[in-house]
Amino acid sequence: MNVSAVMIVKNGARTIRKTLESLREFDNVVVYDNGSSDGTLEIARDYPNVHLIEGNFDGFGTTKNRAASFAKHDWILSIDSDEEVDSELMNTLKNDIFDPHTVYLINSLAYYKEIPIRHSGWNNQKIRRLYHKKTTSFNDNFVHERILDEGMKTALLMGNMKHYSYMSISEFIIKADRYSTLFANDNVGKKSSSPAKAFFNGFYSFFRTYILKRGFLDGYAGLIIAFSHMATNFYKYIKLYEMNVEQKRGN
Repeated sequence: MNVSAVMIVKNGARTIRKTLESLREFDNVVVYDNGSSDGTLEIARDYPNVHLIEGNFDGFGTTKNRAASFAKHDWILSIDSDEEVDSELMNTLKNDIFDPHTVYLINSLAYYKEIPIRHSGWNNQKIRRLYHKKTTSFNDNFVHERILDEGMKTALLMGNMKHYSYMSISEFIIKADRYSTLFANDNVGKKSSSPAKAFFNGFYSFFRTYILKRGFLDGYAGLIIAFSHMATNFYKYIKLYEMNVEQKRGN
């Protein structure tokens, strides 16, 4: 298989073993760690196919490109430390012939704990994850990074990536704070915001997730997801508003 699996991780001990188990058939797995203190490094060292790198985090896009530079192969499967390659996708990666001018999408199956999420806008998303690093790369966005595919073809691979992103309500709260701060830092002085914008973005995010995307059909997990989306979007724009005000005062 001429594909390297590449991930960036910080404190992923809760899920990374499941991820690495699903990648045992890869001969090259790059784990780029940016400051773990929870046993992630020790777990990664248990796997002989892992090339462990320790470095800084400079935003998701830039850091993912840096991690890919350590890969043995030119084909890069970008995977997170809370994801798992299923057997069908593994078979596809081992046997298909890929076009360097195509960015490949993978179907994502979402879970909260071990509960499949079938609605809420989470399930069956087609995500760009396989690319040829001599042809394209991630953009340099601090958050909301994506593989550049302008002027290129896209194609869907057979198989799935299972995504175990949250194992507790506390993790929703932690990620909402982290990602909203990253968004605000990335957009201060570039985007405008206001308390009203924060309120209405949060409100619409809940309505879209819980009602329009039928999150209510996912039971209590759907309610948690919708509320988390609401909180994240509210904090994104209220933090940005506060940072913009402080920046103007500083000038």
